[in-house]
Amino acid sequence: MSDFDKYISFENRIDVSVLSDKMAQVKAEVKKVIVGQDQLIDMLLISILASGHSLIEGLPGVAKTLSAKLVAKTINSEFKRIQFTPDLMPSDVTGSSILDLKSNEFVFRKGPIFANIVLIDEINRAPAKTQAALFESMAEQQASVDGTTYRLPAPFVVFATQNPIEHEGTYRLPEAQLDRFLFKINVDYPELEQELEILKEHHAQKALNKENQVQAVVSAAEILGFQKLIKSIFVHEELLTYIAQVIIKTRTNPSLTLGASPRASIALLESAKASAAVSGRDFVTPEDIRRVASAVLGHRVMLTPEREMEGFTTAYVIDQIINSVEIPR
Repeated sequence: MSDFDKYISFENRIDVSVLSDKMAQVKAEVKKVIVGQDQLIDMLLISILASGHSLIEGLPGVAKTLSAKLVAKTINSEFKRIQFTPDLMPSDVTGSSILDLKSNEFVFRKGPIFANIVLIDEINRAPAKTQAALFESMAEQQASVDGTTYRLPAPFVVFATQNPIEHEGTYRLPEAQLDRFLFKINVDYPELEQELEILKEHHAQKALNKENQVQAVVSAAEILGFQKLIKSIFVHEELLTYIAQVIIKTRTNPSLTLGASPRASIALLESAKASAAVSGRDFVTPEDIRRVASAVLGHRVMLTPEREMEGFTTAYVIDQIINSVEIPR
């Protein structure tokens, strides 16, 4: 029996019961409205706890925006939504200085980025200047306007959506900006049983406003406390080696022309910690790492042109890499 096996049989050293209970309450609230998107909800919660941003990609009508809005609504914090369009200016995101006629001085009016949770719809529709303003906010939790830098509130999390099949009027997100997203979450169509449940729920609720059914169950201050608690989650040295081996293999895999960076290994570590805490544990297991690996690495690696033409996906290659690395026992 390895040191890792001996450790996981011990009782938790730090209490994560409040965190896991609160996250269970959040999921219960969201599931009052959302059917069949358990993975999306779980990953959004993990990203919040790991202090990371999430890019949600899926076809129209699969509840990307609604799921993100409802998760945000369960947190008693400031929430803003921004619809990205080709004519959106940086000042529409960060805010701008306006002339106060009473004082005859310029006063800074904050933009919608000054919120705890910001939902950006169709992020790939805005031009490069607007993306650059958003990039600063995501990377450094600040916004620079007219030579002055303003700190954003804490916690600060961005949820962004994009449609994978729409190309007209869209701009490809640069790799540097993609790398700032902790997760890229792919949302699929529901199964038959879930589709039927959606229809039944919609028919039963009739004219009810779905969003009004969801109540706030956790405060912004509690989220900040949970984010600090995540840092204390135990990770065995064998699992640190496991993460490093996975990352190195993305850089040497012949199917990939771009491998994962050290930022990706840190993202994998922190999101695995959050996954463990949501599950009620104060220690990480290999399953936590495998659970978040595809969402962490999928947008940080790039297929070779040959593999892309053959129909390979980054998710498939990442699964191959994960399965090729020996799991600590």
